[in-house]
Amino acid sequence: MANTTVSGAKAIHGQNPQHLIENVIRNRIYEDQYWKEHCFALTAASLIDKAIEVRYIGGVYSNQRPTEFLCLLLKLLQIQPEKEILIEYLQADEFKYLRALAAFYIRLTFRSGEVFEILEPLLKDYRKLRLRSMAGYSLTYMDEYVYSLLSEERVCDIILPRLAKRSVLEETGEIGPRASLLLDAMEGKSDRGSERSRSRSRSRSRSRSRSASIQGSPACWSRSPSHSGRSGYQSRSASRSSSRSRQSYRSRSRSISPDRMALDS
Repeated sequence: MANTTVSGAKAIHGQNPQHLIENVIRNRIYEDQYWKEHCFALTAASLIDKAIEVRYIGGVYSNQRPTEFLCLLLKLLQIQPEKEILIEYLQADEFKYLRALAAFYIRLTFRSGEVFEILEPLLKDYRKLRLRSMAGYSLTYMDEYVYSLLSEERVCDIILPRLAKRSVLEETGEIGPRASLLLDAMEGKSDRGSERSRSRSRSRSRSRSRSASIQGSPACWSRSPSHSGRSGYQSRSASRSSSRSRQSYRSRSRSISPDRMALDS
């Protein structure tokens, strides 16, 4: 039959996988036209095409009508795909509603430790999602949607199975401590700040060494004999000023007339 679980399916939380959705909502899905026309004889491969066409997530809307997202979720519970296939659904970054559908199925059927390990990396996904409910359309984000799966009791009008606390799972050693994204970002900023300070100190030291080399370069000095007979170094500016003073003294002495010199004598 079209509404029965595939043969050989395993019991989830001690019951039929389709019973994870309430009886009232499940019967409405069976009566829905989308379920009858598009979800008949779907497989794990052909369901991808239908999930790509989905444009919003949600439970029931309008006159308690189920969304296409909810119909495909019940189909996943009915065919019970393998774990490797669900991981492939999550890794399809370009199809965000397929990822949201797989995340919901994992939250319903997997153990608590696996749920945290698989869904927590999706908290880095900040893409927008359209949500349809009894109040109409609204906007949410992938990280908020995944966080609601990990923290709330009801999502998309579906009661979620009880999830063990993360602290308890860490104490039992089932999962490791959660990596903080904020701490990683702060460490990255501190590393960048230290690199910038190092580069600034290097540039300052280079500028100081260049100025010292310019001031102390031997090109700015000329060698001239000293009064003691030893050779010393004298600045070019000093030699230029002394030569100018000698020239001016000679010109002044030439300008004095011989008559004036006779009178002086």
